[in-house]
Amino acid sequence: MPANGEGEFPAHGPAPVRRRLLLVAAPRRLDSVTARRRIAAHLREMDLVEDTGGTEGREWIRKDADLPDAALVCDLPAVARELTERSVPVVYLHSGYRARGLPAVTAAAVRAHAPAWLPGPRATGPDGARPAGLLAPSRLARDRTRTGCLLLVSGHRAPGHDLAAFAEGLLRTVAEEAVRRTGRCDVVCDGEVAVTAAALAHTTGVQVHDARTADVDALHAAARVFIASPTLTSLTLAQSRRAPLTLLPPLDHDQDDLARRAGQAVRLTTVTDPADPALWAPSDTDAHSAWSGLGPDDLRGAQRIARTLRQLALAPIAF
Repeated sequence: MPANGEGEFPAHGPAPVRRRLLLVAAPRRLDSVTARRRIAAHLREMDLVEDTGGTEGREWIRKDADLPDAALVCDLPAVARELTERSVPVVYLHSGYRARGLPAVTAAAVRAHAPAWLPGPRATGPDGARPAGLLAPSRLARDRTRTGCLLLVSGHRAPGHDLAAFAEGLLRTVAEEAVRRTGRCDVVCDGEVAVTAAALAHTTGVQVHDARTADVDALHAAARVFIASPTLTSLTLAQSRRAPLTLLPPLDHDQDDLARRAGQAVRLTTVTDPADPALWAPSDTDAHSAWSGLGPDDLRGAQRIARTLRQLALAPIAF
């Protein structure tokens, strides 16, 4: 009998099996969750399981779990090891730039995310991590009718009392000034989101987002002013779109080190006086010139990691 019951066999055979990929990131770390989102944007043909609930892939490591065909693990070496032990091919991404920052990792492929222009030693480790290139947004254009301000805050390593003091002090002042100058302010934060949200709860015109679920790239494309913690996420956004960036004061040693190194290569300003008119009228022309002066950089890191994940899911033995 014809398979379709109407006198003809189907023109095509069975639909190809869709591969399932698990994407896990350190849930309290801005650079990790941003990297996961940017890589996922290039894997739409796959069945993606993104762990945004903070379980760090644990439910997929259980012995009775229906395991994925491959996994991306960002900054969680223990998760990479456990998945590898369950025979899941893993791409491990290290969000860092410091030579001592890369831990021993068990994975099929290890990549390190950092700008090539950043002064100082590259992140290396016993597993021979390869540079990933910049994980740029999938969409590089910014909205023509940009409004408002994006405040990108990373405090995942800051002690709770330090983060609370920062949020209730300088951050709230900057957010209030942002609303006054630009009309609105989106604040995206990692770590203790509740601390920042509580400090800004009564500030009209401010919306606080959790970095685990917020589309930072889209918010940046729509914002006229960008003020951010010194992170790979903020540097990558500004460089890939050649857009103005003003840094918030560092909240931990790594942020301080990153700001210092970045400042050796490109001119970046840090918020000192939130009422300074220059802070709210950044020059796109100056920013374009500053970022262009760094020379070309590889912006295709997300596409390349996505390609590696595809290869692992389809032919892990041949990888």
